[in-house]
Amino acid sequence: MMVTFPGDSTLVDPNRWQPLALTMFIDQNGNPLPGTTPKFLTPAWGSVTPCAMLPGDRTIHNRGGFDYPVYMDPGPPPMLDTLDTASPGSQLCKWAFELVAVWSSHLKAADTQMLDISPASLGNNATLPAPPEAFPAFCNLTGGGDAGTGRPLNPRTGLPYTPQVVPRGDFTRVLAEFWADGPTSETPPGHWFTILNDVSGHPLFTKRFRGQGPVLDDLQWDVKSYFALGGAVHAAAISAWGIKGWYDFVRPISAIRWMAGKGQCNDTTLASYSPMGIPLLPGYISNPATGVADVGWILAANWFPYQRPTFVTPPFAGYISGHSTYSRAAAEVMTSLTGDEYFPGGMAKFHATNHQFLVFEDGPSVDVTLQWATYRDASDQCSLSRIWGGIHLPIDDIPGRLIGCNIGVRAFTHAWSYLESGTLAVPMYASQPAAPAMAVYPNPARTTGHVTVTVDAAMAAAPVELFDVMGHRFAQGKLVANGAQTRFAIDTGALRPGVYLVRSGRGVSATTRRLLVVR
Repeated sequence: MMVTFPGDSTLVDPNRWQPLALTMFIDQNGNPLPGTTPKFLTPAWGSVTPCAMLPGDRTIHNRGGFDYPVYMDPGPPPMLDTLDTASPGSQLCKWAFELVAVWSSHLKAADTQMLDISPASLGNNATLPAPPEAFPAFCNLTGGGDAGTGRPLNPRTGLPYTPQVVPRGDFTRVLAEFWADGPTSETPPGHWFTILNDVSGHPLFTKRFRGQGPVLDDLQWDVKSYFALGGAVHAAAISAWGIKGWYDFVRPISAIRWMAGKGQCNDTTLASYSPMGIPLLPGYISNPATGVADVGWILAANWFPYQRPTFVTPPFAGYISGHSTYSRAAAEVMTSLTGDEYFPGGMAKFHATNHQFLVFEDGPSVDVTLQWATYRDASDQCSLSRIWGGIHLPIDDIPGRLIGCNIGVRAFTHAWSYLESGTLAVPMYASQPAAPAMAVYPNPARTTGHVTVTVDAAMAAAPVELFDVMGHRFAQGKLVANGAQTRFAIDTGALRPGVYLVRSGRGVSATTRRLLVVR
């Protein structure tokens, strides 16, 4: 899809992921990349070995002669059946895209709807709906948010949570940007390590593993907590991206524009009717000739998520939500790790100053403080932020939360099995041939010069490659014999500051060195 042009005339299958053509694409690390149509990122991640899931959790699908391992397979999402648009799956799929379009109207700065965003009103979901047909009752189509009822008292202070009433348009925009974790950010799983660090340093928190036993010193606590949380988000990535790679489900920007291009599916008497069109909802998605909405009108063919124009939508499929899977897995680990579902003191918060916090546009118009009573409440708001941000559907979100619950509990149990014994049962592998000696200098290198790579003469004519930590290759060539050594020069003038990997050779004989590039 050419994002800057209206509509979506290139989409063939409205249930399959579609790459986006951008004027400029900036990746997760903030690097502008050559080419403006990013490909699907890591579709084979399901082939990675997890630490907390078993072979029995894996289903192997095949397409085009390639295997797609999927851990904790939730089955396919509800899809738009172009031959039977009245089917339950089609109706649920239409509802999900309708909801994203409606929720996007909540992000306008002039929204006059006021919300109490304190734990007194938000959070505290009793259960998550498992069957997709229960999703519409869980999500508020017109008002936004989920079925959370809030909590009357802070159990750590014994006092009621203080209401915080702010404009809905400010809350939703702050929420969307706070959890976005796009380019140059700490990334979605990294966000939960930041939360872990904040909890670890909180003056009301005591470092007892599982909330029991002796107080641990800082090093013990950091090693054990990072080990447990790292295993959980690693497993969450494997499950989520295995599902993404196999089901290859469409993103809202493609489907909403495609459905709008077909027309509307409510009124058969209008010339715009199409059974594959977008549902109309008076006051939100309507026919401008017969109704007036209380939001600013845009053509659905121009619909755009609340994201950076150089990123728009992450370059991989929507089903399931990685944010939901990461966050719920991390929330379960934090609950088990600390022995308490609540943040220290019964609440955590993040303050967004008016007219300073937002990056995508000016705002918020008032100070907004995001607040969460429990780790699960924070996870649920992270999940909702992706729907308000136009990135995900409820049918992406809720299965991700459910899988994250399972992964988080199992990942912590798996980590505990190592930590409880006092020693790690590290498997021994057959020794491999020693890799040749390799030097990369100067290291650190500056962006205004070059580095030299040297290895033993036995590696003459071996390939040399330079990658960033996301696997993008920036340079390649072959070593040239120079006496007893072979060497290769890499120009660093086109590199951004950061960490890179220099690799020479192939297979067990390959050698890799880290290279730090600074200004």
